[in-house]
Amino acid sequence: MNELLLLAAVVLLACIFGQRLGRKLGIPTLFFFIALGMLFGSDGLLRIEFSDYEFAGHVCSAALIVIMFYGGFGTNWSAAKPVAVRSVLLSTAGVLVTAGLTGLFCHFALGMTMLEGLLAGAVLGSTDAASVFSILRSQRLNLRDGTASMLEIESGSNDPCAYMLTVIVLSLMDGGVTAGGVAYAVFAQLAYGALAGAAVALAARKVLCTQRFAEGTDAILLVAAALASYVLPALIGGNGYLGAYIAGILLGNGELPGKKALVNFFDAFNGMMQMLIFFLLGLLVFPSRLPSVFLPALAVAAFLTLAARPAAVALVLAPFGSSVRQQLVVSWAGLRGAASIVFAITAAVSPAYGDDRLFHIVFCVVLISILVQGTLLPAVARRARMIDDRDNVMKTFTDYSEETSVQFIRLEIGGGHPWLGRCIRDVATLPGMLIAAVLRGGEAIVPKGDTCLAEGDSLIVCAKEYSGADGIELDEVHITPDSRFAGRRLREADVRRDALVVLIRRAGQDVIPDGGTVIEPGDTLVLYTHG
Repeated sequence: MNELLLLAAVVLLACIFGQRLGRKLGIPTLFFFIALGMLFGSDGLLRIEFSDYEFAGHVCSAALIVIMFYGGFGTNWSAAKPVAVRSVLLSTAGVLVTAGLTGLFCHFALGMTMLEGLLAGAVLGSTDAASVFSILRSQRLNLRDGTASMLEIESGSNDPCAYMLTVIVLSLMDGGVTAGGVAYAVFAQLAYGALAGAAVALAARKVLCTQRFAEGTDAILLVAAALASYVLPALIGGNGYLGAYIAGILLGNGELPGKKALVNFFDAFNGMMQMLIFFLLGLLVFPSRLPSVFLPALAVAAFLTLAARPAAVALVLAPFGSSVRQQLVVSWAGLRGAASIVFAITAAVSPAYGDDRLFHIVFCVVLISILVQGTLLPAVARRARMIDDRDNVMKTFTDYSEETSVQFIRLEIGGGHPWLGRCIRDVATLPGMLIAAVLRGGEAIVPKGDTCLAEGDSLIVCAKEYSGADGIELDEVHITPDSRFAGRRLREADVRRDALVVLIRRAGQDVIPDGGTVIEPGDTLVLYTHG
């Protein structure tokens, strides 16, 4: 047991550091999770024997519920509304065209049977929300003409369609399916999935808005809602993934108490699920078998990227007058990912198919897609002149909020303070900063130009929040009694090269230092560094 816990800790730490390395190298971080699983797996260095497709399928399906739910929860519907119709068409008609063309290619070019080819096309029909979201966020891809929102809605909502196609093709392989049965299955998948997801979301929102919960319990309730939004439609023949996505959209874009904390929780939880699913899939695969399927996989990946996906995108977007540049970026952003591999596992354990060769082909296609398309997506967007430096891609996610883009700080006016006794109009603050309130004697005073500052006043100063992605980090240094910095003034102590002490935590108090501040034993120095 201890060995398993230690292994879990090592895996999580490796994933975290791989994530940072991936951002610096411009390589999608999800690739590192897969590679780590392969490194630990049967053919890797640790040779962990794991080949239980059914167990892996159950675990990955559960993780995919969270990813699908967060795909909806984290999408800003108001930003996506102008491109919603195009996004939905891409996630339905686009998936059908992509799957159909890929299936025909697999049949005629690779010699698969027609149904096996269509199964491969269905499994690979959808783009991966986790991969797309990760790249948009980490690379801060501010795409023009609502393209980022279009990709978020499409990638978050097209997995249900691909799953539905996978189930239908497997049913055809099993035999005994009528046209009427297929039509009803499609209706049930869409209607029951959407209705159940909406019902769960409305019920969860009502409970959250009318009941008071202990801190953190509301997040547990939302996890339960995500699971219920999948299970309930699945029990009656509906599409559980669609239900989870619809529930996420409705809950994430509604008014919820403590929503910021909920978003932070699901952001971390979703990241954990991505680590789990990609690591487990990497652990499941046998790298020794990949060379035998590499050429077929490379052919499928090339056809998907250069033919099937562009054809589907052009068919959907051209009637809306979308530019060729936008179509190029949307086509290139059609990354395959975890959902495709999970659906391939579904096929591998199905009695109607029961062959793991397709799993290894799909796995290899996903590797190529994440590594090539994911890495080159920022360059393709820049080359197509689709980057908008005046906008912020984070606006397309629900954890961005313009109304909270101002930060407040508190300044104490003590004896000897240079502003003591001066009026607000005579105080020279930094450009871009504003004194928003004066706290005096337990009351808040709205400051005017003639408001004079007295000893004991507290000033609330506001400035625009920093939200860049420039590697700015904070670090801490604890000062022990025998530290060489103890007793020295800050200007005399070269604590760390290329770092600035921005705060000193001293006896439970926060001290804003200057060059004359004496460093004392027990202090914790908070340093600004550039990672």
